[in-house]
Amino acid sequence: MDYTPKPIDTSAVSLPVELEPLVEQMAKNVHEVWAQKRIEEGWKYGKKRDDELRLHPCLVSYEQLPEIEKEYDRSTALETLKLIIKLGFTIEKP
Repeated sequence: MDYTPKPIDTSAVSLPVELEPLVEQMAKNVHEVWAQKRIEEGWKYGKKRDDELRLHPCLVSYEQLPEIEKEYDRSTALETLKLIIKLGFTIEKP
């Protein structure tokens, strides 16, 4: 299978400074949604990942995640916000 990912290029998009705090809030929520789904599927916390036993070391609060895992969630949040802007939408706080 030849699959080449082709995400929309958001490299020229600068996130407005007022949206920067939103990245962390979104990153935390990305983790919460992921963790909730895993728990609903029967996964539990384990020091080492074990797919057969459904154990995962990241089934902890966002604050307890290793920085590398937080960066993954931040990247997802940041790229989502940049895509929204690139597509011509605006994000405003009421």
